[in-house]
Amino acid sequence: MTATGATAEWRRHYMLPIAAALGYATSVIHIYGLGPYIGPISETFGWSRTQTTFGLTIATLVQAVFSLPIGVAVDRLGPRLFGLAGILLTTGAFALLGTATGDRGNWFLLWGLLAVATLPVQATIWTSAVATRFEASRGLAFAVTLCGASVAAAVFPLLGSWLIKMHGWQTAVVIQAAIWVAIVFPMIFLFFRGAHDKPARNVAREERRELAGVSLAQGLKSTIYLRLLLASLLFTFTIIALVVHFVPILTDRGADPLRAAGIASLVGFSSIAGRLVTGLLLDRFRGSLVGAGAFMLPAIGSILLLVSGDAALPQAAAAILIGLTLGAEVDVIVYLTTRHFGLKNFGALYGGLLAALSVGTSLGPLTASAVFDRYHGYGPFLWLTVAFMAASSLALLSLPKPADEK
Repeated sequence: MTATGATAEWRRHYMLPIAAALGYATSVIHIYGLGPYIGPISETFGWSRTQTTFGLTIATLVQAVFSLPIGVAVDRLGPRLFGLAGILLTTGAFALLGTATGDRGNWFLLWGLLAVATLPVQATIWTSAVATRFEASRGLAFAVTLCGASVAAAVFPLLGSWLIKMHGWQTAVVIQAAIWVAIVFPMIFLFFRGAHDKPARNVAREERRELAGVSLAQGLKSTIYLRLLLASLLFTFTIIALVVHFVPILTDRGADPLRAAGIASLVGFSSIAGRLVTGLLLDRFRGSLVGAGAFMLPAIGSILLLVSGDAALPQAAAAILIGLTLGAEVDVIVYLTTRHFGLKNFGALYGGLLAALSVGTSLGPLTASAVFDRYHGYGPFLWLTVAFMAASSLALLSLPKPADEK
């Protein structure tokens, strides 16, 4: 792949990854935006943190079940319509959390609605469009797209904490949703279009080329795919729990909520750097080695949290290390999927991996809550993070070179 080819791709489609990044940020508003609300919701209704975060488990398990069918639909219909509808549905359902009454059935119903609403905004939609427009600079284009989660991790805890302080959590969640949809929907409407969506008048017909790659059955049976599934599951089980509970981890160690949110925002800001650097490295070096190295950083961050006490500096360092890997995880998995299996059935195959990512996302924060409720602290979960991150790194190290690199 030449620099000229990469330059041409960016010249023609530079707004697509930016719009897709905002769409991807929307897909995690209920995940990265939940942290500041956990304490106030638990106090308002007299719930344990496990009960409060169980709604997130519902949402991500529903996503896991439907990830593969959504991926198949995106391969056939294109991602644009999914993205447009999903932005409106997701922000609307997130705002409805403010109507919670304290009844557990009502709470789980609201999260069930949010689970369905987020199906059209999962990562498959945003990465599918970008994959069809970028080849020479695919790693960097994915990095920019997936920076949406970094933006979410940086913005949502601060925005939520400030709005909660000013208006209370039930009003804050509505205002947060309104602000976000006003920013994102126009960008998606104007600039989000993959090569296999209905072409705009100025899009050349030859761009709708036949995509190469393995069949869905071949991909699902591959041992490479199984290793990617394992790495995805172990990674998200721990890293998403760390992100969701980062503010509570710090407040339990004596930090006031705004200071904790400020340190937590470093996760988001550093993940932007992590994504961009990872994207550049993926375009130049073997993807499995890049991923294996990046996946070990949260283990170091967890050890810093275990030994830091209430000191702000090591807590900030831990946030940065966690953020650097948070900026690499999906980039690596998406990139390796395209390189090992091609684009022909990318939506479906990545949908299967997204199911593993969703299972990890659903169980990790819930497990961290259960650990806190049982041991009155997060220490045991931080040690589990060290073990799981090492295992996911080894799974990536075991991958062979993609066929087009031999």
